[in-house]
Amino acid sequence: MRECGERSPEPLRVAVIIGSTREGRVGDGVGRWFTERARERTELELAVIDLIDFDFPTRYPARTTRVVGEFAAQVDLADAFVVVTPEYNRSFPASLKQAIDFAYDEWQAKPVGFVSYGHGSQGLYAVEQLRSVFTELHTVTLRNGVAINLLDERWEEQDRAVQAMLDQLGWWGLALREARALRPYCS
Repeated sequence: MRECGERSPEPLRVAVIIGSTREGRVGDGVGRWFTERARERTELELAVIDLIDFDFPTRYPARTTRVVGEFAAQVDLADAFVVVTPEYNRSFPASLKQAIDFAYDEWQAKPVGFVSYGHGSQGLYAVEQLRSVFTELHTVTLRNGVAINLLDERWEEQDRAVQAMLDQLGWWGLALREARALRPYCS
C-alpha cells in the first residue's frame, strides 16, 4: 500500500476541457494559464480538449457521428477532468452542456475539478449547476476549485488554489482509477 502523497507509477491522465466557444472568449487564455501551472506536476499527464476544435452536430444525432465519437473517446481516455468554464447569465455555456451530453459512460467514476471565471461571482453559479449535471453522470466533483474574477487583475495569483485542487484531483483520480481496475463501475 502506498503512503499518503506517494506517487503512482503511471501518471494520472487529466483532460482539461475548455468549455467556451464564444467569439472573443477568454477561456483559451484561462485554460493555458491553468495548464501551465498543472504541467509543473510530474504525476499528471495533461491533454487539453478545447471544444472550439469540435464541429459537433447542431442536433443530437440518432447515430454517433465521427466527431462525437472522437470526443467521447478522449473523455474515455482520461482518468480525471478539469472543466474550464465561464459564467454566462448565471450558468455555463450551451456548448459545454452539448459536449457533456455526447458522452455518458465515459465520465463515470472519475473526478471533476473546475476552473471558473466571470465578473463578480467568479463563475461560481456555473460551477454549482455543473456539479448537478456531473452528479447525474456518476462523477465525483471536487470541493476545491479555482474561481477567477476577471475584473481583478490579480487573478493570476491563484497558484495556491490550483495546487489544492490538483492535490484533490490526484487523490480522487488515483483512488477511482484503482477502484475501476479492481471492479468495473456499474451505474
